[in-house]
Amino acid sequence: MSNVLAEGHHLLGTFAFALDVIGTFVFALSGAVAGVKHRFDLFGLMVLAFVTGNAGGITRDLLIGAVPPAALVHLEYLWISILAALVVFLWSRRINVQGKLILSLDAAGLALFAVTGTQKALAAGLNPVMAALLGMLTGIGGGMIRDVLVNQTPFVLQSDLYAVAALAAGAAVVTGNWLHLPPYAGMLTGVVLCLGLRMMAIFRGWHLPVAKLS
Repeated sequence: MSNVLAEGHHLLGTFAFALDVIGTFVFALSGAVAGVKHRFDLFGLMVLAFVTGNAGGITRDLLIGAVPPAALVHLEYLWISILAALVVFLWSRRINVQGKLILSLDAAGLALFAVTGTQKALAAGLNPVMAALLGMLTGIGGGMIRDVLVNQTPFVLQSDLYAVAALAAGAAVVTGNWLHLPPYAGMLTGVVLCLGLRMMAIFRGWHLPVAKLS
């Protein structure tokens, strides 16, 4: 674990790295719950949990040149994903897969990955606009692949406030950096903003305009 912490601290810092790890676990939970909903076996849950929890981070690392990606080098990311899958598997009978649990877990993972992705992009030297866009991509990557693997339309392609919420989180981090605020201030603001927008979309029906056919 010490090697992972050293590498994470180099570009992210302690606070952001902790959010990155938590985001991996939360997204892995959402993947495993989706697997339960679609009747995956235990191995299938583990695969879906790993892909959901790590695809966004792998994409981020590849795009900023942090290769090989941490999730493919350090086993801790695999153990986190397996732990999430086992937790969901053992508690599967108590999970209401038809409820909003997947959406809520996904919202938390989206917020955490969006801010850490943006922060890592800034630390790697990207300009603020591209850093915010990469943060958005980090946030939506795992959920998109999860949805494709369970054969449903990705949330990001629907009218819910999804990618927009992730982009808002990235913008908050970039703004905090521009104002020379402590990194945790911008990241916490971004998490609250993104999570708030997603929760309003989930429970209040907020969405972007949809093109009319006639």
